[in-house]
Amino acid sequence: TLRKPISQSSMADWASKNLNMHTQGIFRRRISVSNMLSWNGGSIKKPMLITSNRTIKKEACEMFKLVQSYMGDRQTRMDRNHVALVTVTKCWSTQGLRDELYIQLIRQTTDNTCYRSLAWGWELMAISLAFFSPSPKFQSYLEGYIYRHLDSDENIAQRIKELVDLKNKKNSKSRKKRKQNTEDEGLPISTYAKYCYRKLQKVAVTGGKKGLRKPTVEEITHARNAILTPSLFGSSLEEIMLRQQDMYPSNKLPWVQTQLSQQVLALGGEQTEGIFRIPGDIDEVNALKLQVDQWRIPSSLSDPNVPASLLKLWYRELEEPVIPQQFYKECISNYENPDAAVAVVQLLPELNRLVLCYLIHFLQVFAQPSNVGRTKMDVNNLAMVMAPNCLRCQSDDPRVIFENTRKEMSFLRMLIVHLDTSFIKGLV
Repeated sequence: TLRKPISQSSMADWASKNLNMHTQGIFRRRISVSNMLSWNGGSIKKPMLITSNRTIKKEACEMFKLVQSYMGDRQTRMDRNHVALVTVTKCWSTQGLRDELYIQLIRQTTDNTCYRSLAWGWELMAISLAFFSPSPKFQSYLEGYIYRHLDSDENIAQRIKELVDLKNKKNSKSRKKRKQNTEDEGLPISTYAKYCYRKLQKVAVTGGKKGLRKPTVEEITHARNAILTPSLFGSSLEEIMLRQQDMYPSNKLPWVQTQLSQQVLALGGEQTEGIFRIPGDIDEVNALKLQVDQWRIPSSLSDPNVPASLLKLWYRELEEPVIPQQFYKECISNYENPDAAVAVVQLLPELNRLVLCYLIHFLQVFAQPSNVGRTKMDVNNLAMVMAPNCLRCQSDDPRVIFENTRKEMSFLRMLIVHLDTSFIKGLV
């Protein structure tokens, strides 16, 4: 479901207050807001957004050249992957550059008469959203811009034609200056916009790439591929099963779920103190996530906390939780009644039921007294760390969230203790 973004007038108001208005000509006339936010083939002498930070003032102008290079509007010796890597790393390392990059991309994808350049600008926006979010004050502006392009393909083609015709009337040689291209080269802009819209919602919550290791070329490539090929993380269960249809057509469960669960056990997770409570090294978890998204499990894993952390992340990032939202009230209403709690599981859609039963069966291994003595993770601790990954409270009221958290934990505890999952054994 799409939230209604801020209005066009609110966006114009935001721009007038936050844009670092540029000047031109010998009389240093101020450029209008519309020109400030329209494609520019030249360089810029100062940042697009108001800032007092000297580093950002300098880096912003260099970054504009990188944006132009990625979009094919400026010649460079670097390949586009490397240009994207340098751009993303600058912003990932320096928080103050992030909004600057997004406003530069908004500018370069507005009234752009070259479709290929336009598509590459949107592609760079999609890649950037895989690594960092805009600031909270800029998020609604970016959201509004993306929202306007969700179904805009016909309008964009018409707008390009109008701009090209206008330019040709003014200057018959203009076609030689810059290749005009109204033909579709690549994906429709709405495809990028829809991806960016979903990605923005998620990155605003998760905060983007964490850890100490800088972005890599592999992560850039993966972020670009994700535009067309949905990730195994952050998608719906149905999308994930559809993706694995070609490789594992007979599997009843998501490959990512079973593989990561088996890795935790293979590395002795059921004998590891604090399993699921102690996080794995964040950079190792990121590296494993990249591999898993390419259907690979590396043989070099040694710490069970790494696949355990990624498994929790997979459950947590599902587009809809394992226990769908329409069953949430029933779950927290039956948190003390074993029979009613088990009955809720039987009402779930078949795929959700199997995925949940597999998880409970997996947790029941850790709940065995012989393992609890080693892990120090009894059934209450297991329910506490796993409940937020299976159930999502929709309320914004802290009191409701606090009260429901206790009920969510109790509900999951009921399932670990009372749900018969023997049928799951051997199922993949």
